[in-house]
Amino acid sequence: MQEKIDNAFRLVCLLFVLFCFVQCNNAIKLPPGDPDNGGLFLPGGFEAVVVADSTGPARHIAVSDNGDIYVKMRHSERGHGNLALRDTNGDGKADSSVHFGDYNNEGSLANCMRIHDGFLYFASELVVYRMKLTPGKMVPEGKLDTVFTEEDSRGSHWHITKPIAFDDKGHLYIPFGAPSNACQDLVRTPGGTPGFAGMDPCPELEDYAGIWEFPADKINLTKKDGRKFATGIRSVVAMDWNKDDKNLYVVMHGRDDLNMLWPNMFSQWQSAVLPAEEFIRVKDGNNFGWPYSYYDQMQQKNVLAPEYGGDGKKPARDRTVQNPIIGFPAHWAPNDLLFYEGDQFPEHYKHGAFIAFHGSTNRSPYPQAGYFVCFVPFKDGQPSGNWEVFADGFAGVDPIVNTSDAKYRPMGLAMGPDGSLYVSDSRKGKIWRIMFKGDKSKFGKEQLAAMEKRKSNSNIRTPDEVNDNLYKGSVMPGSQIYIKYCVSCHQYNGEGDGNRFPPVKNSDWVKGDKTKLANVVLNGLNKPVKVNGKEYNSIMPSHSFLKDEEIAQVLTYMRQHFNDQKDSVSAAEVKKLRGSSK
Repeated sequence: MQEKIDNAFRLVCLLFVLFCFVQCNNAIKLPPGDPDNGGLFLPGGFEAVVVADSTGPARHIAVSDNGDIYVKMRHSERGHGNLALRDTNGDGKADSSVHFGDYNNEGSLANCMRIHDGFLYFASELVVYRMKLTPGKMVPEGKLDTVFTEEDSRGSHWHITKPIAFDDKGHLYIPFGAPSNACQDLVRTPGGTPGFAGMDPCPELEDYAGIWEFPADKINLTKKDGRKFATGIRSVVAMDWNKDDKNLYVVMHGRDDLNMLWPNMFSQWQSAVLPAEEFIRVKDGNNFGWPYSYYDQMQQKNVLAPEYGGDGKKPARDRTVQNPIIGFPAHWAPNDLLFYEGDQFPEHYKHGAFIAFHGSTNRSPYPQAGYFVCFVPFKDGQPSGNWEVFADGFAGVDPIVNTSDAKYRPMGLAMGPDGSLYVSDSRKGKIWRIMFKGDKSKFGKEQLAAMEKRKSNSNIRTPDEVNDNLYKGSVMPGSQIYIKYCVSCHQYNGEGDGNRFPPVKNSDWVKGDKTKLANVVLNGLNKPVKVNGKEYNSIMPSHSFLKDEEIAQVLTYMRQHFNDQKDSVSAAEVKKLRGSSK
């Protein structure tokens, strides 16, 4: 009997040794990083390898238990909206790829790629889908289920994204972005006009600007099958459930156009740095203030929006409005959020939050900002230190004058089964795998201090109001008007952002019929249009508040500077059109 016990004990010991051996071998089998870390700046001890390059504009990503990578494509490729990637030889590079997912992938803001309970979830702008994953198979073989359909698409031009999150109690969460900047009447005043008040009470809050809770085990859902979980949240792309403190978290896109809409109240500098992108903990019944108020990270308080009588200083009228846990500078575009639960990284990163800042488009006349991956340390469900720069260098240029100047824009985040962090790029579809190869016991202040220095770069620091103004001294009236009112969408180089906002450079609309062009400026556009054969569906607000001379100057500038047209647009032509157009 004792011999049997001894043998059993030896067997257990042997199995334990084998387990440790396998785990140690797994730990050292991380692939080598690229010599330049794929262009990224990382804390000491970290390396990055480019898993895939130029897959096509990518949105969110997910990584399966066997290391396969699933990519939500911005546009359908070869008739499919998703891409599966696999590294078959362990060198860190994806050498096998398959496009899959035969569904309507319409919409440049389509995102969502998440694995939950054996299913792969992904979405268009209006519909959330899922497919059952088959163990060992690269491409899901199950049927395509329609999980949720947004039947009312009034918000289809603004913030219509479908990131999702699951809690530990059987619930699915979906945000619904606000279809305006600050609850303006889009029919009468598309996009808002200077000094135009918001609707009060705001009817958009009934169906938008919040997060809805749904049963996670159902399909064919519509909004009536869920309930509003939280409100006053303008736009969300970054969302995750924190398993540690069992709460939902999002990073909200703040409002835009403070200077354009309220030029007598807010300077261009204030419009570039305000209001905050809000990192918020979302509990049942919370209200975060939109559209009546916004969070000012410099004053560290919620202030009344100008559309509702605010002046940048008056406090929010509703004292129940929740403060964020962190207010990041404006327009950094937080597009994914991931709480790290892996074991590969040093203890400093355990339970903390990674945030991918996609980068601004509308900070003109100051440098565009964001374009990096941030880290927020957490302990016991609370931020335990200041936010940090974790990965920088995506843009490849400093300063970033035009959004299109940035080589890459970090978009999606995912954790691999070994604890590696994956980051996707929305411009060309580059994907990085970030790994820790150093000594965990020696990781600390020195490595973090080196990354802290990167906060002085123009894509991260708060710009100086005078010295960082990119067009100070400009004297051409048309160019000044373009910079003030057009650059945020169409960019300094006139090339747009390549997805939501069309180019005005070498544009068939700009160098074509002057009447048609002036009509767009006077009346705006709120329907899809084709520019150079490509469809765009973002709202173009009416700029009828500009004087005839100003419209003539900016149109002449665009035609001559970006399109080599010799003729000009006169104030008289604009005046005549203003009187006759509808």
